[in-house]
Amino acid sequence: MGHEPMYLDLSNGRRFGPAGGGNSTGEIAWTILIPFFNERDFLASTIASLASQTEPFTLVLIDNGSTDDSAEVARAACRAHRLEYLLITEPTPGKVAALRSGLGWVRTRWVATCDADTIYPKHYLAAAQAILSRPGNVVAGAYFVPAHMSEHARATEATRFLTAARLLPRQCHAGGAGQAFCARTLRAAGGFDTILWNFVLEDHEVIHRMMRKGHMGYSREMWCIPSPRERDRDSIRWTLLERLLYSAAAPIAGDWFFYSFLARRLQRRRLLSNRMRERQYHHIEGPTLVPPHPVC
Repeated sequence: MGHEPMYLDLSNGRRFGPAGGGNSTGEIAWTILIPFFNERDFLASTIASLASQTEPFTLVLIDNGSTDDSAEVARAACRAHRLEYLLITEPTPGKVAALRSGLGWVRTRWVATCDADTIYPKHYLAAAQAILSRPGNVVAGAYFVPAHMSEHARATEATRFLTAARLLPRQCHAGGAGQAFCARTLRAAGGFDTILWNFVLEDHEVIHRMMRKGHMGYSREMWCIPSPRERDRDSIRWTLLERLLYSAAAPIAGDWFFYSFLARRLQRRRLLSNRMRERQYHHIEGPTLVPPHPVC
């Protein structure tokens, strides 16, 4: 990789070698990447939800320079649930840098990027695997639902989401908290690259590159529950003009849209990847994310 994390914490004496080495995970087909920065109030719930997955996985946690005890919370949660994990520290600020380091330790066929403040139902990886196993699919995307949503309401949201995906098939309809990839194709597409793209909206940019290699698939069964908390930072969302151009131009002028148009606008607004870490309220924030009962 040419860039090594500063700190490693290996569980159970497990050995992780450099990218491109042998598959040290045996029959395990999945790696989950969780980048985090000062997420001590949410990590335990996220890890607990992942511990109930029906598909086995290896967990790679990337501490992106936390100043609280997030890393210790993550260790304790992994040990409590008997999860095999790798904890690394990536000192370069920003989600793209953190994901880049995490991907360097992936040995499995598939990799999921998960957020530290999101709850995942126990069938999440199984649903992603069903999508990725279809011919031509190289990435799978989840839709987001609030906690305690009724089955009927979730079915309605799934219909709306899948309809949008059918109408606009060359766009990304899922955020980075709900994306899963064929690892080999992700690397072939360039992976997470801070030189190519170190701005917010990295979840859409990486899908743009993945769609050169294949299709993005969705299903009613692949969903997750992000934290409802408000973000105490400048908006990281694109403007109405940017969104409209994404819908109209990105399918036919993707490189121009991302690297000539959108990158320049995000640069002017100083919306670099590390801006997603800004949470001034962390010192007063309490544990507000709890999984619905049951998560199924």
